[in-house]
Amino acid sequence: MISNAIFLFISGAEIGFILFIVLLVFGADKVPEIARGLGKAMRQIKDATNDIKSEITKGAEKQGIDIDITKDVQKQIDQVKEDVDEVTGPIKRKF
Repeated sequence: MISNAIFLFISGAEIGFILFIVLLVFGADKVPEIARGLGKAMRQIKDATNDIKSEITKGAEKQGIDIDITKDVQKQIDQVKEDVDEVTGPIKRKF
């Protein structure tokens, strides 16, 4: 796992500078309100996304469409692994 997270190609110093500018522009008393508003907005977007997913799932089930594609995908992944093993089997080296 990558230990250093890259967030929009912005380093920690740049994020700190942006937070400093936000603090200067809006003031210390407004920053918590802004953060709270952003948190609520993100929560509403997440809830709306989950609602849309559930509606799509319900509609697909009513139409008799198989929504569990993970089985098919897993079968294809297993098939590709077997094909790769067949091709690379004789040339694999054990280190």
